[in-house]
Amino acid sequence: MKRILFSLIVLISFSGIAQQELNNYKYIVVPKKFEGFKRTNQYQTSTLVKYLFVERGFTVIYDDALPEDLNKNRCLGLFTDLKEDSSMFSTKLQIALKDCNDQEVFISQVGISKEKDFKSAYSEAIRAAFISYNGLAYEYKPVEKESEAPITVSFKDDVKQMEPEKEAQAETEKKEMVTQKATLENQAYKDQTPVNSTVKKVEKEVVSEVMEKPVNSANSEMLYAQEIANGYQIVDSTPKILYRLYRSSVPNLYHAQTESKKGIVLNREGKWFFEYYEGEELQIEELAIKF
Repeated sequence: MKRILFSLIVLISFSGIAQQELNNYKYIVVPKKFEGFKRTNQYQTSTLVKYLFVERGFTVIYDDALPEDLNKNRCLGLFTDLKEDSSMFSTKLQIALKDCNDQEVFISQVGISKEKDFKSAYSEAIRAAFISYNGLAYEYKPVEKESEAPITVSFKDDVKQMEPEKEAQAETEKKEMVTQKATLENQAYKDQTPVNSTVKKVEKEVVSEVMEKPVNSANSEMLYAQEIANGYQIVDSTPKILYRLYRSSVPNLYHAQTESKKGIVLNREGKWFFEYYEGEELQIEELAIKF
């Protein structure tokens, strides 16, 4: 009796967690041909899986008929995977749901059938696996984005004036070592020798001119960063690779390349920009990238 009660408590707790996870997704996408099958809807597996999800209150679509909002943001949907571990004498499978990053959000129990006819066996095993989805009471609830708390900087305890001795020492050190922050993202130049530097200080007027240049919105839709060996590839919801970003020695500044352009992608005041030249004209495009 205690074992049965404990099992029921675990099952109820697990169902509650699963329901909360699944409620964050608007669609369930079912492939018309599951991996491992030779034909579309072989043994009526796709139609049966879609029917059983619809029966449990989910909004279900086939993978070749995605609605516009899911095309733009694939993370609104969960993608169905049929995981099979059959043998000569039995058909065993599980129904898994994966997110847009190919991570499993939910996986069913193992459905088993010993029917010899393939169509009957898959039907029985799929229905047995779907018992895990019973009683979830699905209801779509979009995930609310958390607002970032403002950062407060206090200058209360800052040193307002140097002591005479320290000021003299600092002046001496300044002659021996010149530190200059000249561009965006705190790029620095240090001169530790008496040799005249060939590096020219960037005047404020030049920086202002670049910052005030009109910005073009190259892509209004959300783009997604996928990490590669030496940086990121930026894809849309298709997903199609639009940009390749390669790390530089400066944080949040990347060498960027598209099919026809080369430039840089950098973060300025929390926004991402793609800068490149067309002839002698500097072009700046704002990008919406989710890392």
